[in-house]
Amino acid sequence: MSSVVEQTADRPVTPTRPRHRAAAVIQGVLIGLGLVLLVGGFAVIAVGYRPYNIPSGSMSPMLEVGDTVLARKTDGGSVGRGDVVVFKDQAWGGELMVKRVVAVGGDTVASAEDGRGLTVNGTPVTEPYLAAQGPQGTAFNVTVPQGRLFLLGDNRIVSLDSRTHLSVDGGTVAADAVEARVEATAMPFGRMGGFTRTTAFDGLAGPRAAQPGPLVPAAVATVAGAALIVVTSAVGGVAGLARRFRRGRAS
Repeated sequence: MSSVVEQTADRPVTPTRPRHRAAAVIQGVLIGLGLVLLVGGFAVIAVGYRPYNIPSGSMSPMLEVGDTVLARKTDGGSVGRGDVVVFKDQAWGGELMVKRVVAVGGDTVASAEDGRGLTVNGTPVTEPYLAAQGPQGTAFNVTVPQGRLFLLGDNRIVSLDSRTHLSVDGGTVAADAVEARVEATAMPFGRMGGFTRTTAFDGLAGPRAAQPGPLVPAAVATVAGAALIVVTSAVGGVAGLARRFRRGRAS
């Protein structure tokens, strides 16, 4: 009569638990989602925006000396009154400059009679973004030719802007000299943030300041994607260590 001999393994084989497989799948999905957010957000910023350094206080308090701003690439045809733009004009020295558009082609822009404000097409404009209220320097009255822009700094007392170049094309700049529209401060960290559009010129007919582009959502997506990858990887690593620890104690 034959006898059956049972062989017992020194260490029992523990089958892979379905919940471990499910956790691995979830971890992979979350890391993949994080990569999509990170790469997609960064691509939007890298393709659509350029950084610029602010060398002077002519746009204070919105922009201070030493700020690094992010500006969305655009052409002069989409620029409206109130937009803060980066441009280059040979008549202004051929250097990149940042100023605010206060009048577009066909407008008549002038300083108020008391020198304390601005009028566009005879309508007084209240400008809450100015560094200081009060006399704003050189008096002027200019009709802007079509296809050109009249630009001023927010810090009117020190800004070298269209008022400084009145003898050349009435101080105006060709709209196609515009390279980008400023949308946010990237550095220093304490001043980081996006800008909202001004409503100062909304009472006038014609082009207004543009709505912000996708910069802030893209930045949020980039940060969220990076955080999701780091947190998911960390949680997965801790869970793996915990499983190995339990197996070691069981053996």
